[in-house]
Amino acid sequence: MSRITRRAAIGLVTAGGAMLGLGVAGGYLLRDALKYVAGGGMMGTGMMGSATQADMSSYMNLFDRHTEIRRTVEAIDDGIRTTTESDAPDLVGQLQAHVSSMYAHLNQHAEVTCMSSSLPTLFRNSSDYRRELTLTAKGFVVIETSSDPRLANAIRDHAQEVSGFVRDGMPAMMRGMMGR
Repeated sequence: MSRITRRAAIGLVTAGGAMLGLGVAGGYLLRDALKYVAGGGMMGTGMMGSATQADMSSYMNLFDRHTEIRRTVEAIDDGIRTTTESDAPDLVGQLQAHVSSMYAHLNQHAEVTCMSSSLPTLFRNSSDYRRELTLTAKGFVVIETSSDPRLANAIRDHAQEVSGFVRDGMPAMMRGMMGR
């Protein structure tokens, strides 16, 4: 068995202390970041726009359960028709409440800026395109159209972003927040 030198022992203790210090500091940074997001820090600074704590909780639940959601997008003249559904009755209610809440934000010009590169355009031009929401037994159907080609493209872009959220869950949201 070989012996460790005094110099090597001091080096190991120093390195171990440094690693412990980094771990503790990293843990505090992570804790503070999570408190900032959960406690309204991002919303309070305007990064999330008018999204409320209830909105954020709903978004997170929908991301967690994305595999239980089905979505189809059909391109139509000047826009899209989407159908979003689930077989879980509680999730159907959450989906319907979510889209109704988003439409209320749009109608009030209360911008929600998180998770989407297309939402700012849609919010800033919310009076310039048509939205039709039909609640169904398993979810909802949305038809959104605009005679403005720029807005019609933003409508289609947003439909694809939401489809990505349904398909991929949280990773799609993170890509959206990081600007892809």
